[in-house]
Amino acid sequence: MSTTITPVEPAEPAPAPGGRRRARRFVRPGAAALSGLLLFASFPPRPLWWLALPAFALLGWTLRGRRPRAGFGLGFLAGLGFLLPLLKWTGEEVGPLPWVALAAVSALFIGVVGVGIAAVSRLPAWPVFAAAVWILGEAARARVPFGGFPWGKIAFGQADGVFLSLAAVGGTPVLGFAVALCGFGLYEVVRQVLAHRARPAPRQVPRAAVAVAALSVLVPVAGALAALPLVDDSAEDGTATVAAIQGNVPRLGLDFNAQRRAVLDNHAARTEQLADDVKAGKEPQPDFVLWPENSSDLDPYRNGDARLVIDDAVKKIGVPTVVGSVLSPDTGKLRNSLIEWDPANGPVATYDKRHVQPFGEYIPMRSFVRIFSSDVDRVRRDFGPGDKVGVFDLAGTKVGLATCYEAAFDWAVRDTVTHGARLIAVPSNNATFGRSEMTYQQLAMSRVRAVEHSRSVVVPVTSGVSAMIMPDGKVVEQTKMFTPDALVREMPLRSSQTPATRMGTLPEALLVAIAVGGLGWVGARTVRARRSPAADDAG
Repeated sequence: MSTTITPVEPAEPAPAPGGRRRARRFVRPGAAALSGLLLFASFPPRPLWWLALPAFALLGWTLRGRRPRAGFGLGFLAGLGFLLPLLKWTGEEVGPLPWVALAAVSALFIGVVGVGIAAVSRLPAWPVFAAAVWILGEAARARVPFGGFPWGKIAFGQADGVFLSLAAVGGTPVLGFAVALCGFGLYEVVRQVLAHRARPAPRQVPRAAVAVAALSVLVPVAGALAALPLVDDSAEDGTATVAAIQGNVPRLGLDFNAQRRAVLDNHAARTEQLADDVKAGKEPQPDFVLWPENSSDLDPYRNGDARLVIDDAVKKIGVPTVVGSVLSPDTGKLRNSLIEWDPANGPVATYDKRHVQPFGEYIPMRSFVRIFSSDVDRVRRDFGPGDKVGVFDLAGTKVGLATCYEAAFDWAVRDTVTHGARLIAVPSNNATFGRSEMTYQQLAMSRVRAVEHSRSVVVPVTSGVSAMIMPDGKVVEQTKMFTPDALVREMPLRSSQTPATRMGTLPEALLVAIAVGGLGWVGARTVRARRSPAADDAG
């Protein structure tokens, strides 16, 4: 007896499942972009430092187990989501093209990091390797091209965070590593919990994997707590009463310095007003005064009128004053300089900015770049870098100098401390970037540097925000933007060196070695996997 089976016509597929499948293709790219946006939101002026943790957790979910091409694309999307809004200030006066180009080039580094994270995500203890790969990417971006662009290092978003004390242990690399490790660890904890719930009841929990996940979260937190004794704002070598002058600028934008004499007059006038306030007992007598970068773009060595204006102001306040100026020799490149001006002897020392800003203070590949933007011709004469560490002896206090952009570079600040600085000054000029977030991002860098080297940091800015920062990273005084002001405060002086100062680039090198070791492990496993079938066939 035979049974006849009548075939059933398949029903028409409902459109919803197909639509859901297509939508799934955008889930990971959307998550990658969202992780970048969360990283951006964790940066100042928002006090949302903790958003970096879910950002890295989401990035870990996005990249784990992906192929190299997908890892690059997802990493690049995360980089764009992070850096496009973070660097919006770079297009404040020159339009979107330079801004988008800079963000895209920087995001390429994060794209390559995405490949590395995807690769090491298959290893045991992968959060450690993934966090180290992130630091490898930051180390590369801080060095190439054109001397690097470290803006957006994860550490610079953590000035208000619980991990900040780790800056004193190993600088920005260790601080950034801890944040990334904790974020990746959070994802791994969630992944292990969900995987355990999905298993049949008799199966045991993989204790080693759970332990690694938990430690990835707990170790950074415990390390930050253990490092708290390194964060100290006490005075080891007495104190110095410091004045920071914010003279303001006549107008915003790239052409603010077309009225260079007005900028100089503003800073001289605010210094003379401070002298009157001191005489009237309204303010304490400062030991020295700090003017910002570009406070006198008229070269006082060549312009007698500018020299007289500065000299009169310095004589009236009666203490050594650091003046930011542009020096223009007859031949060669300009110099972005800080001049130590003595009330009795005039200019007695100079510091030439060592890391000049590409496409801002000098134009690499000028003829090529001009094809895309004629704004390059605003920089008619390139600036050249100095070659000496900036430390001035101001009324007996050794003050380290890092001019504006230099505060983003680990070496530029550390050098001043290893050369004896008891206090750090970061004279800056943010007038070009209007009321954007740039000044707050830069202020956060100085706060991290204060903890990293256990030094007071004073930030005089042409148009704001100027600030006084204690060695524990706390801002104790600050100005409003585009408001003439003078900050005067007694600041603690310190001479001891943190582990971060003493070790320099060693912590970063160790983290890079971990990243390279993890990538090498992946490579070796891949080679073995490819050889195994061939060996089996030969047998």
